[in-house]
Amino acid sequence: MVALIIALLTLPVCATAAPKPETYSNPILYADYSDPDVIRVGKSYYLVASSFHFSPGLPVLKSEDLVHWKIIANAVPKLTFAPEYDMPGPFELDDTKSKPVTGTKYASGIWAPSIRFHNGLFYIYFPTPDEGIFMITAKDPAGPWSKPVQVIAQAGLEDPCPFWDDDGNAYLIHGKKGAGPLILHRMSRDGTQVLDDGVVVAEDKDRLPVLEGPKLYKRNGWYYIFAPIGGVGTGPQAVGRAKNIYGPYEWRDVLLPTADIKGPHQGGYVETPSGQGWFVHFNSEGAFGRIDHLQPVKWVDDWPVMGDDGKPVSRHAMPDTGTHSDYRLQDSDEFGAAQLGLQWAWNHNPDTAKWSLTERPGWLRLKAGEAQSLTTAHNTLTQILQGPAMQTIVRLDISHMTDGQRAGVSLFGVKPVWIGVVREKGVSRIVYASAGVETPGPEITGQTVQLRAEALPDQTGRFAYSLDGKTFIPFGESLPLSQFSWWKGSRPALFTFNKNGANGAVDIDWVHVTHEAK
Repeated sequence: MVALIIALLTLPVCATAAPKPETYSNPILYADYSDPDVIRVGKSYYLVASSFHFSPGLPVLKSEDLVHWKIIANAVPKLTFAPEYDMPGPFELDDTKSKPVTGTKYASGIWAPSIRFHNGLFYIYFPTPDEGIFMITAKDPAGPWSKPVQVIAQAGLEDPCPFWDDDGNAYLIHGKKGAGPLILHRMSRDGTQVLDDGVVVAEDKDRLPVLEGPKLYKRNGWYYIFAPIGGVGTGPQAVGRAKNIYGPYEWRDVLLPTADIKGPHQGGYVETPSGQGWFVHFNSEGAFGRIDHLQPVKWVDDWPVMGDDGKPVSRHAMPDTGTHSDYRLQDSDEFGAAQLGLQWAWNHNPDTAKWSLTERPGWLRLKAGEAQSLTTAHNTLTQILQGPAMQTIVRLDISHMTDGQRAGVSLFGVKPVWIGVVREKGVSRIVYASAGVETPGPEITGQTVQLRAEALPDQTGRFAYSLDGKTFIPFGESLPLSQFSWWKGSRPALFTFNKNGANGAVDIDWVHVTHEAK
C-alpha cells in the first residue's frame, strides 16, 4: 500500500469491549454534517463539516472505526468575521420568508472545510463566502484551536484544501462561489498565506458542471483532485489525476447517482492502517440536511473505484480499522455541567448576557431579548437533527415569563414551526406557530410545562405538550418540515423572545432526545 501524503501520529485508542459488528449500513451519520472531510492520525479518524451561521462553528468529530462518531470540539468558538454574525439588524426578514437576510448572516459563515495533519499540527482550512479563506491549527483535535488566520482576503471563494508535497512545498486549492473553476496556489510552508494569484487547474462547464469541493491528494506518484459535480442535490463524484500538480488532469466519474442516492458526492478520502480505502461523502436528504455515507474504495490502474463498481452501497463489511467503538453523537442534556454540551450551537453569535448555566444551577436560563419573530431572535439554541426520526422533549419553568414573551421548542428553519408558551395580559397559554401564524391553545396555571417536538421519517413535524409530565396532548398541524434552510436542514431549537421589549426569562430543566417515532 502506498500511503497518502498525510503524516501519522500514534495516539492511544479507547476501544470498547463490545463485539465488533460485521457490517455497517448507510448513512453512517444520519445528520447534517454537510461537506465532510476526514483524515486518519494514528488509529483515530477525524471529521469536520460546514456549519454556516451557527456558533460555535466547525464541529470536529472522532471515530475509531469510521462508522461510529462523537463530537469532540467546535473549532471556532465565535464567528468574528463580520458584525452581522451578531445579528444587529435592521431586519427585512421574518418568519414568513427566507430572504432578504439584511442585518444577519444566514447562509454565510463557515462553508466547506478541510482538515489535515502536518509536522505535528492539525490544520483546518475553511472559507466564509464574504470574507475569504481562513486557517486554524491545534496540537490536539479536541482543542484548543488557534484564532483564525486569514490566508486569502477575498470574497467569493469556497472549499479550500491544503496540500504539502514530498519536498515540503505547500499548496492550496479552492473553488469560487457559484461552482468553479478550481484554482491552485503556492502557499507558504507554514500554511498562513498564499504566494501567488493562483492557476486554474480545472474548468470545463460541459464535462465538469458545477465543479466544487476539491480535495487534493498524492498517491503512487499521481496527483488527484477529488471533486463533486452537478450541484448540491444531484450529480456524481469526479476524480482528476495528473503527473504534475498543475495538470493537465484527466477526469473520471467514480461514484454515480442512483434512484435513491441522487447526489453521492463531496467528501474526503482516507486509508486504514491495513491499506483499505474509504470515502466519506454527503447526500442531500431534505429536512435532515446533507447526511453522510461511507463508501469502500479500491484502486484499479491507479484510479479509485468507489462503492459497488461505482454505485453507492447501502450495506457493506465494516472497515478493517483494527478496533471498534460505540461512539454516538451527543444529544440529551441535563444542563448540570459548567459549559454547554458540544451538541449545541446558537443561531448566530449569542448575547452572552442573556443566558446562564449558573444563575440557577442544573438549569439553562434563557433571557428574552426584544424581537418580532423567531428568525430574528437572539439566543436560539440548536442542535443537529438526527434521522430517520427524532423526538425532543423539553421541561420548562415559565414562572419568570412576562407579557409579550414567547418560549418553547422549534424545528427551526425557514418559516419555522414551534410549540411553546406565550404570555399576554398576565395569562400564559400553549401556542403552536407555523411561518409566523400563532394558534393559541389552553391556558396554563402551573409553573412548569413539557413540550415535545418530533421529526418523522417522512420529514414531517408534529408537536405536543404535557401539563402533568405524564400525558402528552398533540397540538398544531403535522406539516412538512423546511427542506433546506440557508444551506442547512431543520434543527431542534430552544428559544425565547419578547415582542414588547427585552423582558422575562425561561428556565429549562432538561432536554431528552430519543430516535424512535412515537
